[in-house]
Amino acid sequence: MNSLIKLEITRALRNKKFLFFSVVYPSVLFLLIAGSSDSSTKVAGTGLNLAAFMMVSMASFGALTAVLMGNSERIAKERESGWVRQLRLTTLPGRGYVLAKTASAAVVSLPSIVVVFVVAAVTKGVRLDAWQWLALVGAIWAGSLCFAALGVAIGYLATGDAVRPITMIVYFGLSILGGLWFPSAGFPEWLRNIASWLPTHAYAALGQAIELGNAPHAKDVVLIVAYFLVFAGGAAWLYRKDTLKA
Repeated sequence: MNSLIKLEITRALRNKKFLFFSVVYPSVLFLLIAGSSDSSTKVAGTGLNLAAFMMVSMASFGALTAVLMGNSERIAKERESGWVRQLRLTTLPGRGYVLAKTASAAVVSLPSIVVVFVVAAVTKGVRLDAWQWLALVGAIWAGSLCFAALGVAIGYLATGDAVRPITMIVYFGLSILGGLWFPSAGFPEWLRNIASWLPTHAYAALGQAIELGNAPHAKDVVLIVAYFLVFAGGAAWLYRKDTLKA
């Protein structure tokens, strides 16, 4: 399994388009949205200025891009090309393939997080205590495993032709409705109620709580864990179903 993880990481790092959208693109969005903001204006309902708020949002968005977009399309294509069938003929257990995909995606998501933090600190002067920086990296990285599992599930659910539109709908839907691009405080009340139960909303809330010097809210932690179990369980079931077809 370790060899497969190394192979997946190498393939991802060689994909320039993937690196651009998962590492560079979130930082560009951060500069476009927060570039002209001042440090005194607070985002409604958060207690954070726009730069601090968008730093966590775009770091979360970059990690989401790395683990969701990378996993879903690659797995669907590997299923159609016969690569997954070949792996089943080796000593690699089925769970090893799923774990390798999830682990490699999580490793690749780290640059997405760190680059946004560096850009925010250098260009907008975002300053936090050392423990907050470390906690932010850990929380956003760990939370990305939830969406890595979702990417695996979509990869086994969709065909090679259908996986991209399905992934894009899920990707942009979760990003926008979850408040990663725009503060959800500006949504209508009915939409805010929906957004508050989405995994992306809870995901960003983990980092926002740490920025304020607080522990993440129990509801957000429980939501992330619950969604991870659902997505991971769905991925495992779809993998077994796909195995029976082979």
